[in-house]
Amino acid sequence: MMKKEDLIRSIKRISDANGISGFEDEVLAVIRDEGSSLGTFKEDRLRNLYLYRSENKEGLPLVQLNAHTDEVGFMVKAIRPDGMLEFIPIGGWIPTNVPAHMVRILNKDGEYVPAVVASKPPHFMSEAERNAPLDLSKLVLDVGARSSEEVVKEYRIGIAAPVIPDVTCRYDANHDLLIGKAFDCRIGCASVLATMKALQGKTLPVNLVGDFSSQEEVGTRGSIVSTEQIGADLAIVFEGCPADDTVVPEYQAQTCLKKGPMLRHIDARMITNPRYQRYALALAEELGIPVQEAVRGAGATNGAPIHLSNGGVPSIVIGVPVRYAHTHYGISSVFDVEAAVALASELLQRLDETVIRSF
Repeated sequence: MMKKEDLIRSIKRISDANGISGFEDEVLAVIRDEGSSLGTFKEDRLRNLYLYRSENKEGLPLVQLNAHTDEVGFMVKAIRPDGMLEFIPIGGWIPTNVPAHMVRILNKDGEYVPAVVASKPPHFMSEAERNAPLDLSKLVLDVGARSSEEVVKEYRIGIAAPVIPDVTCRYDANHDLLIGKAFDCRIGCASVLATMKALQGKTLPVNLVGDFSSQEEVGTRGSIVSTEQIGADLAIVFEGCPADDTVVPEYQAQTCLKKGPMLRHIDARMITNPRYQRYALALAEELGIPVQEAVRGAGATNGAPIHLSNGGVPSIVIGVPVRYAHTHYGISSVFDVEAAVALASELLQRLDETVIRSF
């Protein structure tokens, strides 16, 4: 198993990398560095990154270890004459989670410019404005400029500039908690790497490819392409899943911090292969690996396109609970990441061709 301090460092590096959907380059560079000893990297034109395990052998079933590299963020839509920047959301945001936060804007020179997500000050609001529902179109990005000319010429910011939450990942050792951005799904990316590192040098009954796919937050677009490129026989999808332990009654909570990863039976776009799901849950129980089960009526993962590819690919989702996903700050526990990696590692040492065919 990967050393805990190395896992934390890897999560921090990948979380801190900037990469909204379609602009994942910086994330890929970090993943290439983190996985440089594990095998051979390939990349396609949609910026999906593939890591083929060094120990792969001819003729073995191929297992796809998927996680997505993009994060939710924003994009500059227009520059007002007063220097304020209008923007659109990239991925799913609730408007009330957006204002009064710091972001960083990538300018034309490849530098990040800090900005505040600003709204009309309450001192100048009418009573109707105060009581109206918040709309993202009423918010702007303020870099401190006084004119559009200053934004373009001095700050070197143009339309379509990607905008990323300005957050640095922290680890609270006393409580084993991570606080940072983009845990959906950078924790998944770190889990793929940690799983492959845990199995490095071991003889396996399957071949492995790490699939770090792009643009999940805008419709699982990257994995639609990556599934065609890989042609897997089986898949494990790692996700940073929205935790529910602070928002529903205790008896309904199925994605709690520090209770292990969540394996979902269903969501809006996938019914998990029940035979594969039962196998994974039974193995976790046998080995004492803590896991949670969930039934989800909404949401989806890259498991959706993957399980419909290549004539039907049995797929499970191993989801690490993330409080406040799709906001600036997520909270997760390293305990849950370690359990997710442990389960995947144990599965991959047992999933031979006979077992896979039984699914």
